[in-house]
Amino acid sequence: MADTLEFNEIYQEVKGSMNDGRLRLSRQGVIFKNSKTGKVDNIQASELAEGVWRRVALGHGLKLLTKNGHVYKYDGFRESEFDKLSEFFRAHYRLELAERDLCVKGWNWGTVRFGGQLLSFDIGEQPVFEIPLSNVSQCTTGKNEVTLEFHQNDDAEVSLMEVRFYVPPTQEDGVDPVEAFAQNVLSKADVIQATGDAICIFRELQCLTPRGRYDIRIYPTFLHLHGKTFDYKIPYTTVLRLFLLPHKDQRQMFFVISLDPPIKQGQTRYHFLILLFSKDEDISLTLNMNEEEVEKRFEGRLTKNMSGSLYEMVSRVMKALVNRKITVPGNFQGHSGAQCITCSYKASSGLLYPLERGFIYVHKPPVHIRFDEIAFVNFARGTTTTRSFDFEIETKQGTQYTFSSIEREEYGKLFDFVNAKKLNIKNRGLKEGMKQSYDEYADSDEDQHDAYLERMKEEGKIREENANDSSDGSGEETDESFNPGEEDDDVAEEFDSNASASSSSGEGDSDRGEKKPAKKVKVAKERKPRKKQQESKKGGKDPHAPKRPMSAYMLWLNASRERIKSDHPGISITDLSKKAGELWKAMSKEKKEEWDRKAEDARRDYEKAMKEYSGGSRSESSRGERSKKKKKKQEKQVRGRGERKVPPRPAASSKSPAKSGSESFKSKEFVSSDESSSAESKKEDSEEEGAASPPPSSEDSASGSD
Repeated sequence: MADTLEFNEIYQEVKGSMNDGRLRLSRQGVIFKNSKTGKVDNIQASELAEGVWRRVALGHGLKLLTKNGHVYKYDGFRESEFDKLSEFFRAHYRLELAERDLCVKGWNWGTVRFGGQLLSFDIGEQPVFEIPLSNVSQCTTGKNEVTLEFHQNDDAEVSLMEVRFYVPPTQEDGVDPVEAFAQNVLSKADVIQATGDAICIFRELQCLTPRGRYDIRIYPTFLHLHGKTFDYKIPYTTVLRLFLLPHKDQRQMFFVISLDPPIKQGQTRYHFLILLFSKDEDISLTLNMNEEEVEKRFEGRLTKNMSGSLYEMVSRVMKALVNRKITVPGNFQGHSGAQCITCSYKASSGLLYPLERGFIYVHKPPVHIRFDEIAFVNFARGTTTTRSFDFEIETKQGTQYTFSSIEREEYGKLFDFVNAKKLNIKNRGLKEGMKQSYDEYADSDEDQHDAYLERMKEEGKIREENANDSSDGSGEETDESFNPGEEDDDVAEEFDSNASASSSSGEGDSDRGEKKPAKKVKVAKERKPRKKQQESKKGGKDPHAPKRPMSAYMLWLNASRERIKSDHPGISITDLSKKAGELWKAMSKEKKEEWDRKAEDARRDYEKAMKEYSGGSRSESSRGERSKKKKKKQEKQVRGRGERKVPPRPAASSKSPAKSGSESFKSKEFVSSDESSSAESKKEDSEEEGAASPPPSSEDSASGSD
């Protein structure tokens, strides 16, 4: 017999709506996790009183009744699963799973029975329909008649809003049956009535969603928002989560209340209530209860007289009344040191907070995405500029959220966070070992992490950054950089005085017949091969350089690693690091001082070795630089001698004086060419006066030599 049974695509009926989720039955009890909200319902095995199997609209359903009167309904089972469930209930819960079909005769006359939080309309012994009294929003009475009104269901296209019962008059014991019927309904109905005084009142709080300033009145079972235009009454049972988030400016705080079902104003639905506080606002609060009542109800979580920051008082009171944890940002820190990232979602700018178990965006519109509903994330290039990027999240239901205009500096921090949380990254693909390690049935509010382990990770990152900085410093000379003086020696530019001989002779031939305006010839720079650059970067770090010293913790870990492995055979690397952190944290101060002394000795030895190493390497590098400069100078002189033997251009030399007189401005290339040509023309004029003959061409000189 299996210890657990799991069912996917099971529907839970809550306030008239069918919520999709996962159901697990174990020895300890029944767990249902809502796929939409992540809310977890946990029913202990000792609380189960009855189990009923019956045919419903979605196949077959399971109805569970607890000893305190609560009713849970789950639909979507197959008929073949009855035997398996019946045997499991008998073995682990010691309950018989009873088969009880609904009456389908169509009669409208029967008996009403109240059992716990359920109203059942029966014909004989068979139920016709059942109404959870928590669905009732109002109950009114008339002559021999009771009217029940229900909460509107936003997820359903058609909702049942009202049911009327005719109650025949009877005179038993002088009790009015209509009033007795109404009292039974109202005692269990979800009807909010502001009777009595509020426990406390917070005046004129700034609310971002819904927008405005509201007085918040705290009652034992609900929260009352009183504004100038609208009023909202929020039962504590509809509160899913509480968030306390610091603003990026470090002067304000967001307090976010997640609601399901949401509060409504016309056709607008508010799934989140967002309050904005200034850290400088203080308040002295006195609860409208005596000290004994406060101690009995809140068990030390609240006191009658409290004082402190306004946001602390509001969050403390809400935590005690709602009985839920307050979620705060985890160990994420952005480029500027803040625990959030500035970005845009849809048309508005806001702040994205990476949490321990999800992301939350505030504030317009607010979005909360749990890690267990994320299929993958994607880092995309920004559409408008390269100085920003987009962060895309796609859920398992196919919904996509795009947070755009994130600064490029935040990329490394966000990528490391996503990688540490083992979320699937779309650009990289699904890799082994990236499966989420959290429990699929765990509540997303349970934020548990080892703060000391996180601190050790931060120290490791700092050591890696220091190592990278030192390697960058030692490899500066090997990296290729833009040095105009050096590149002029390798590539002949268009306005160099020592341009190539082939290009100048070609221009001379074309200019003999007719003078044409000179055009700039673009010469493409030769790119150095990328492979050489990568090789130089790889070889930048000297293997003979002294190694950086280890910290006291790392020295102790290297010495204790084998002992920890032997004490815990089969332990993984991650668990070993976590166990080592716990042992180091529990170690006495005297033992830690011994390893601190060893780390200090190692640091002194490293500094001494670095001084010796840096002195020798500096002298070698200076000798190498001098030899390189001398070699380049020799190559330049040899190249210059060979290029002076190029014959001059006759056409340009004959017309250069007239041109120099007519133009007032000359570019660098024309000045250099004109000066050289004018000097050569003077030499040719003197030869013409003496010999009265033009200079011999290359062909004539060749024939003469023959």
